[in-house]
Amino acid sequence: MPQDSHTQSPISQIGDMLDDGLILTDLDGVILSVNPAAVRWFGENLSGQKVFDMINHPNIGELFAQAVDGAKRCEMRYEPTNIIQREFQMRLQRIGDQSVAVLFLDMTLQRNLEKVRRDFVANVSHELRSPLTSLAGFVETMLSDEVPDPAMRMRFLNIMDEEAKRMTRLIDDLLSLSRVEVDEHIIPKNRVNLSELLHSVSDSMIGRAMKKNMNIKVTQPDNEESRAVPPVIFGKDDEITEVFVNLLENAIKYGFDGSDITLAITLVAPRHVRIDVTNFGEGIEERHLPRLTERFYRVDKARSRQIGGTGLGLAIVKHIVNRHRGACRSTVRLEELPNFRSISHWRLQVMLRFDIPIMSLSKAKMRHL
Repeated sequence: MPQDSHTQSPISQIGDMLDDGLILTDLDGVILSVNPAAVRWFGENLSGQKVFDMINHPNIGELFAQAVDGAKRCEMRYEPTNIIQREFQMRLQRIGDQSVAVLFLDMTLQRNLEKVRRDFVANVSHELRSPLTSLAGFVETMLSDEVPDPAMRMRFLNIMDEEAKRMTRLIDDLLSLSRVEVDEHIIPKNRVNLSELLHSVSDSMIGRAMKKNMNIKVTQPDNEESRAVPPVIFGKDDEITEVFVNLLENAIKYGFDGSDITLAITLVAPRHVRIDVTNFGEGIEERHLPRLTERFYRVDKARSRQIGGTGLGLAIVKHIVNRHRGACRSTVRLEELPNFRSISHWRLQVMLRFDIPIMSLSKAKMRHL
């Protein structure tokens, strides 16, 4: 509601104070004014539109008519069809002789908390059952004094240690996923320099890569525009770091010894940047790609558990990228390299938005990935 406060109506001034969304329409449903919260959720340039076109719900016409007729309690649940699901309790009330107020109470956090609680209990009870059963069996065997061989006892203890570590990793990942899901609808407001962050993550992971004789490369456009305006996004530093730590961990775990891993930054359009994480390994069948970001989905369950995977890494990546209003896409391509036979070239693309516009981007000469 951009008017000067002296010219605004009292209802408009109240709307500016609300964290919930408020839209005022005339009796025909034409939007007259929108408060900042509603602009943040539904976009700009809403004034002049019909509220029936903005709100995609089969009951909005009937509910609006009831409000115009003076009904005292007109409300319904409304979920916009966005990438990030939100849930609103929507209330309509006629205001005076000429307008209708549409109030959007954001119930997303409450819904997310309830969902996270249900999912956490279900996931913990299901995924911890196997390692706990294994631990209980080994403990019972050790306590019965039926393992006189010292070498066998040490083998059992090592297995118990691995199962305990697996449960710790699982709980850590579940807690991390729960935290991200609760706040997924809230856009971070801090600024993150992607180039600096990717180099920092690469440096932190180089020790693990060297154990497999792997090399991590970070590439980015080499032009005047990119040097003048580095890729800076609205984001949370710790969460973006977690995204690329998870992706690099996967690239190292599933990549061939002696192969390269590439983090490539590409400016693809004004205010948009793409980061490609590429490795070379045994590959993933196309049928698995759409499900890679599902929680606990593993292409090869035995191998994943053997190398310490919990099945939650890419699920965490997806929810963090969603929170930053980005998108993920996986591709696989088979090709031949001199040092390997038939290998799979796996690429996961993360698309994010700048917080500042990039000028004349289409004329920039990008380094080819």
